[in-house]
Amino acid sequence: MVRVPRHVLRRLLSVRGDGDAVVAGAPPLPPREVFRRFWPYTRGRRRWLVPLVLVSLIGPLFDAAELWLFKIMVDDVLVPRDIRPFLWIAPTYLALIVGSGIIGFADDVTSTWVSERFLLTLRSDVFRHVQGLSLGFFERRRLGDVLSRVTGDVDAVETFLLSGVADGLYQVIRLGVFLGLLFYLRWDLTLLALVIVPLFWRAARHFSRLIKEASRERRRRSGSLSAVAEESLSNVVLVQAYNRQGREERRFERENLGKFHAAMASARIRAVYGSLVEVIEVSGVLAVMALGTWKLAQGQLTLGGLLVFLALIGKLYSPVRDLSRLGNTFYAASASAERIIELMDQRPQVVEATGARRLGRARGDVEFDGVSFHYPGSPRRALSGVSFHAAPGECLALVGASGAGKSTVAKLQLRFYDPDHGAVLLDGVDLRDLLLSDVRENVAVVLQETLVLHDTVRENIAYGRPDATEAEIVAAARAADAHEFVQQLPDGYDTVVGQRGRTLSGGQRRRLAIARAMIRDAPVLLLDEPTTGLDVESGLRIMEPLRRLMAGRTTIVISHNLLTVRDATRIVVLDRGRVVESGTHDDLLGRGGTYARLHRLHAVTTAAPAGSFDRGTVPS
Repeated sequence: MVRVPRHVLRRLLSVRGDGDAVVAGAPPLPPREVFRRFWPYTRGRRRWLVPLVLVSLIGPLFDAAELWLFKIMVDDVLVPRDIRPFLWIAPTYLALIVGSGIIGFADDVTSTWVSERFLLTLRSDVFRHVQGLSLGFFERRRLGDVLSRVTGDVDAVETFLLSGVADGLYQVIRLGVFLGLLFYLRWDLTLLALVIVPLFWRAARHFSRLIKEASRERRRRSGSLSAVAEESLSNVVLVQAYNRQGREERRFERENLGKFHAAMASARIRAVYGSLVEVIEVSGVLAVMALGTWKLAQGQLTLGGLLVFLALIGKLYSPVRDLSRLGNTFYAASASAERIIELMDQRPQVVEATGARRLGRARGDVEFDGVSFHYPGSPRRALSGVSFHAAPGECLALVGASGAGKSTVAKLQLRFYDPDHGAVLLDGVDLRDLLLSDVRENVAVVLQETLVLHDTVRENIAYGRPDATEAEIVAAARAADAHEFVQQLPDGYDTVVGQRGRTLSGGQRRRLAIARAMIRDAPVLLLDEPTTGLDVESGLRIMEPLRRLMAGRTTIVISHNLLTVRDATRIVVLDRGRVVESGTHDDLLGRGGTYARLHRLHAVTTAAPAGSFDRGTVPS
């Protein structure tokens, strides 16, 4: 077989890039392992393989019958110039065409149903798995790459497991039917035609590794491209505000160019392989044609027999060629399958304990007992020996400079992470001993980044409790001081608020978040920098709704602005992940320590009384 020199192969496979990978490649796996991992997803649909096999068997038989009619047409009609056989050949041929069309229709519909049902199950399972991963996974990974895997890469798995297998089975059956018919016609010509078959397989093996490597790079670049696009477009306000469109265009162009080079490398390999296969196939046909012509001249073969034999040779080489290419298709699809497996092998950092307890509705007793924690990959602890207690109905404030560990407390309370040492307790029970769903059902949150869905106002409020009635949604909106502005929207509660609620002001988004927390009616409330990013008027306006929300709940207020937490039941001061002070506002000022120093820095704020959580005004 003609071999392509190694230096040429290296040039074919070369993919230009800047060396700065936005998305890392998935670990390579053997095809057997890929098949083993995904084969269980065919459960419940394997019985459909039987009719697919039957269809695969009948289809080639129809093709063979059509070719045999062509032989009869040449030998019994054209050569002797006798029109009578044509009277039965024509309707028979027409019937075969109709039957072949019916079989093809059944094959297409059935195989598509099986494939799409497989994709439906796998894609849902992958999405479900990703939804169950811990927050740390999403903080470390590019969202665009994850989306690329959940969508495009999943489709390639179906090609590897079902479409590829079905095509392989179909080609094997075609090969058997045409090979049997060829041996029946002329065994000597058939043996000559089979001499080149090993060359097909050697060519396929020779190029399969290159195709797989090129496909891996192509899929990785697709993930990188999606990651850059998602990051840039989701932060379009920042990009345009700082006139950084050119930078983002260059980043996108770099990854786009990388994908282009990866696609060209794959195309070059396939083009060389296709040309080589075509040379092999034509060589076999010419050899058979030469021997067949000699036998025709010797009277050992009829003209119709030779023409049909040559047509059958094309039919024989077609499945041989397709089978050899199918191996390369498997290798290309396995590159995407490896990315899905790498994603599915990710395990959540937070797992539910075996025999976890059901808590029901908690009283709201929150305690951190000697909690230490560091983020994966970080050399420094975010929290070190943190302890505090908030009794039901109390308001506990966590204050400190940025990076002191305040938001980490919120993540541990929601059990996005588990502490390295110590325990987080709810009603005296370690969160790790409770059902994860129960832990989060008992906590309502108003986050620093007000998260609003691209949906209606109604659905955004009801996100806190999906079974809420219309009356409860409106009541929550009234309590959050949102009902008035909602009524002024074009469609009221049916108004779609846009991506991340960008059609609303910051204060309006914050009041929707408060309404969402109200309708959840959880015993524990987390307020993470509730007034950050708001102007003075908006900040003052949400104070009353926040007081109503806090009433009767254990509230943990996280803030670096001391003027908003002065009337909390207890204030805990964090510095570099440690509790340095704890007490009431007056106690801490009297000590003259860290809190007093921070308070002096904020004393220039004139809105202190109006912007504080005055517990005395909270209704009982």
